[in-house]
Amino acid sequence: MTCGDGLETLLNDPRDHHDPYETTETHVERLLGRALNSFDLPDATVERLDAALAHSTALHSSHHSSSLRRTTYRHTYLLADGSALTLWELVHNAGRDGSPQHELYAEEAEARLAASRLPAGPLPEWTVERADGLPPEEDDDLAALSALLARPIPAQPRMYVPDDSADHARRVLRRAENADRPSERTARRLRIAFAHHITQVFGRHCPVEGGREAGFTLYEHQFLLLDGSELSLWEVEHTATPDGRHMCEVYESEAAARGAMEARSRVR
Repeated sequence: MTCGDGLETLLNDPRDHHDPYETTETHVERLLGRALNSFDLPDATVERLDAALAHSTALHSSHHSSSLRRTTYRHTYLLADGSALTLWELVHNAGRDGSPQHELYAEEAEARLAASRLPAGPLPEWTVERADGLPPEEDDDLAALSALLARPIPAQPRMYVPDDSADHARRVLRRAENADRPSERTARRLRIAFAHHITQVFGRHCPVEGGREAGFTLYEHQFLLLDGSELSLWEVEHTATPDGRHMCEVYESEAAARGAMEARSRVR
């Protein structure tokens, strides 16, 4: 079952059976307490929640399959200064034990991106178009990956969103685990970012060392700076780790990011 983004049925809390008349303060504490990534929320957002006077929760979208249950909720808060604040909560069962996992985002785009990264069960051999002329034999996996990585990505319009972009850049850099992550000079430049756009430019599963499959996804985080210049961070997400855990790497160039993905693929 899939519920579109237009489904806006207001409920006190569709997932739980807590007191429907609980205070907004209690609701905020419960929401932040169960989110695995609440520490990633911008400090300014958490501070504004201290002034929340009332709240409502709406089911935004839902997807259920044989292996994945994924639901997104929109929590809206009325603040003391008359403004409104919205948080997006992603609930899914993609954890190792299948129990509900809660993630919280300040931007709808980030919640959508997180939802798109969740595994959807058994996948076909390719999750993007196969390069023309490449045979499907296992011996050609590396050649197929190399050719696919080299393919130009169709140009997409850049729709910059001015929404705590400097803080978004800080969080992207903070989750980078690679030693050759962007330099401090790049981090300083990104402090004057005022708008950004996220594009998924690559995604597929391929064999890695040990005979297992790993997922690779490449995102471009494009930033518009106050001086009028543009700067991109290239984020590689993969599960080509010894224990299969999810890992993030961030690079200053597309070439470096693609090189890292290719290096982690199986070499015969």
